[in-house]
Amino acid sequence: MPSKRNPLNLNPLQLRTLTLLQELSRLGDYSRPGEEPGSIVVPPPDPHGDHFHVGEAVVAARDASGLRNPAVWVALERKGLLRSMYPHGGVLTPLGLDYETGMREVILHRTGH
Repeated sequence: MPSKRNPLNLNPLQLRTLTLLQELSRLGDYSRPGEEPGSIVVPPPDPHGDHFHVGEAVVAARDASGLRNPAVWVALERKGLLRSMYPHGGVLTPLGLDYETGMREVILHRTGH
């Protein structure tokens, strides 16, 4: 039987925030391994203006509002997806790194510049 989409019932803001943290965790110059096996420490980016860059992708600032919302971090921590160090970032757990949000293609815009 196929697994349920969004089994932890994350809301759209939580899904977008987790997607951004996952993408940031893939950037070796930006993240680092955590103390727990399989975890990654990710500091939040500092959006400016109406967008910011995550690797080769561009993200609209409106899609990143959860990065500055402590309630989102609390919810993600409660669900075991990260250990919050808000506002200084978080440690994505293996569950958080592997969680399929379905938002990657929606909020990460690839450009040619």
